[in-house]
Amino acid sequence: MPTILGPNQYGKAENRVVKITRDGATHHIKDLNVSVALSGDMAEVHYSGSNANVLPTDTTKNTVYAFAKEYGIDSAEQFGIHLARHFVTSQEPIHRARVRIEEYAWERIETSDADSRFVGADEAKHSFVRTGRETRLTQITYDGERWEVVSGLKDLAVMNSTDSEFWGYAKDGYTTLQEAYDRILATQVSGRWRFNWTDDEQRTPDWETSYEQTRKHMLQAFAETYSLSLQQTLYQMGARIIDHRSEIDEVRFSLPNKHHFLVDLEPFGLRNDNEVYLAADRPYGLIEATVLRDGCEARIPVDLTNL
Repeated sequence: MPTILGPNQYGKAENRVVKITRDGATHHIKDLNVSVALSGDMAEVHYSGSNANVLPTDTTKNTVYAFAKEYGIDSAEQFGIHLARHFVTSQEPIHRARVRIEEYAWERIETSDADSRFVGADEAKHSFVRTGRETRLTQITYDGERWEVVSGLKDLAVMNSTDSEFWGYAKDGYTTLQEAYDRILATQVSGRWRFNWTDDEQRTPDWETSYEQTRKHMLQAFAETYSLSLQQTLYQMGARIIDHRSEIDEVRFSLPNKHHFLVDLEPFGLRNDNEVYLAADRPYGLIEATVLRDGCEARIPVDLTNL
């Protein structure tokens, strides 16, 4: 049976790069995991094994580290843009570059004045602890003409201990869940948002500010929504981002419902007044949806793991 080559790409995955910026005695850390995928005129390497159009994946790895020095890492987004532009414009056979970046947060360790007598004031400015914050994400795609920047986060754990209900749902012969009028609402947010940036220098977002503000609006919407369903909360989170961040046209969330069930304490002669819960890890409800700016089309994949 005749065969033809379908879509393909290659590159170097999970290049771990840590960039230290020294501002006198004060140091700043950018800790990234960078994956590069390239595609283009690559038929011959698949058909005949000719590597004439193949830029070695080792070279893509080296480029990541060289660019960390040459350009620095002001933001994950800007670093990814530098890389994607370089691969497409410097190698004729490469028509498209996709750069995925995970960023891990470090927090400066602060010392008291008393401690400074022993460790030194300067030392505190280059001591860090890995935080329990979420992982920041970005994906840059460039084909020589069009840019797409999708950023986001994963593993952001949030909880409301009240102001959440779930009742009035459809029931059938297999329904055993009791309606809840005061419940814990907890989830671990995986979210992506697509920027409307198109390489216009006058409209380039401040990527760092954009991330922090988007995260802030997401959390505020979660905290301020009196929730009758996790779907309602998801929509409010996305809508608030769209309303407050003009550089973003699309937001997609995947929210597992981290169920908390009231424990029956009556066998012990105790009343459980919404105080003691069993935190169940599986199975769990999974709520997913996209929120769009009016007039825009959805582009972020339904499966966020396949960005």
